[in-house]
Amino acid sequence: MSGASGAGSAPLAAAPRDRHPISPETTGATAAADSGGAAAQRRRVPVAVKRHVDPWLHFVAGGLGGMAGAVVTSPLDVLRTRQQLHGSRRPAAAATAATGGYLSRAVRPLADTAVILRDLCVKEGARGWFAGLGPALVGIVPSRAIQFFTYANGKQALARWNGQETPLVQLSAAAFAAMVTTTATSPIWMVKTRMQLAKDTPGGGSGGGSIACLRAIVEKEGLRGLYKGTSAAYLGASESAIQWMIYEQLKRAARSRSPESGAAARATWFEYFGAAASAKLLASVITYPHEVLRTRLRQPPDEHGVVKYRGLVRSARIIFAEEGLRGFYGGLTPHLLRTVPNASIMFLAYELVVHHFGTTRAAQ
Repeated sequence: MSGASGAGSAPLAAAPRDRHPISPETTGATAAADSGGAAAQRRRVPVAVKRHVDPWLHFVAGGLGGMAGAVVTSPLDVLRTRQQLHGSRRPAAAATAATGGYLSRAVRPLADTAVILRDLCVKEGARGWFAGLGPALVGIVPSRAIQFFTYANGKQALARWNGQETPLVQLSAAAFAAMVTTTATSPIWMVKTRMQLAKDTPGGGSGGGSIACLRAIVEKEGLRGLYKGTSAAYLGASESAIQWMIYEQLKRAARSRSPESGAAARATWFEYFGAAASAKLLASVITYPHEVLRTRLRQPPDEHGVVKYRGLVRSARIIFAEEGLRGFYGGLTPHLLRTVPNASIMFLAYELVVHHFGTTRAAQ
C-alpha cells in the first residue's frame, strides 16, 4: 500500500517540472532578450563611462568636438583677442549713447559686441571674422584630442590608484591634461594670436599666411618666441581643472536619474549641454585674468622692436597700473559669448561620438 502510494506520488511530484519544459531554444531566446534589454538600457544612457571606450576614441571625439565649436564661434574669438590686447573699449556709437536704466546697462555689452562685429566685417570683410581660423583649427583639433585623451585615460589611472573616482582625481587629471596640451600646442596658438592681431599691430603682419607668420616669429624672436605666454597659459590649467570637475559633478547628477524613455534620454542630452555651459561659465569668470596676460605676452614688438610685456609678474603690474583691475577683464563679454557655447558644442559632440561609437559591452 505504501509502495503504491510512493509510486503514485512520483508523477505528481514530476508534474510541475513537466508542465513548462525548458528547451534549448527557449533558453537561448531568453538570454538573447536579456542581452538585448541590457544593450538597449546602455544605449538609453548617454554616458561615456557606462560603455566601453577604447583610448583612441577619446582622441578622435575630442578633436571633432573642438573643431565643431571653433568654426561656429570664430568671429567672437577674433573679437575677444583684439579686446584683450587693446583693453575693453566701447564703440564710439555706444559710448555716446544715453546711460539708460539697469536693463539697458545689462544688455549694452551684448549690443557693443554686435556693433564691433559689424564694424569688423565692414572694415575687413567677412574674412575678418575668421582671421586665424586656419592655425586655430590646426591647433584646436590636436589640442582637444590630446586634452580629452589625456584627461579620460589619466582619470581612469588615478581612479584605479586611488580606489575610486573623486573630485580631487578629476581636478588632478584635468590639470595634468591641460599642462600637457599647452606644452604640445603653444607654438600653434602663438601663430594664431599673431595672425588675429595682424591688422591692429604694426609688427604683427602675417601677409603670407600661417607658414610665413611662423617663419617671421622664428627669424625675429628665435624659437623661444614661439613659447611666449606659455607661463600664463599654464595658469589656464586651473580653469580646465575647475571646468572638468564642475562638469563631471553635474553630469553625474543627470546620469543618476537613469532615463528610461526616449524623451527622458533626450532631456539628459540637453542637461549635458547645460552642464558644459555652466561649468565653462563659472571657470572662465574665476580664472579670466590669465587669458589677458597670455595675450599681452604674445603681443609682437612695436615698430621700434620694443617688447612692452615681458614676464608674467611685470606684465600684471603694467596692466594694473595703466588700466586698473578692469584691464584684467578686457574682452570678457565676447570671451564668454564664445567659450560658453563653444564648450557646450564641444562637450556635447564629444559625448555623442563616444556614445555612438563606443562598444555596448561593459567597461572593464
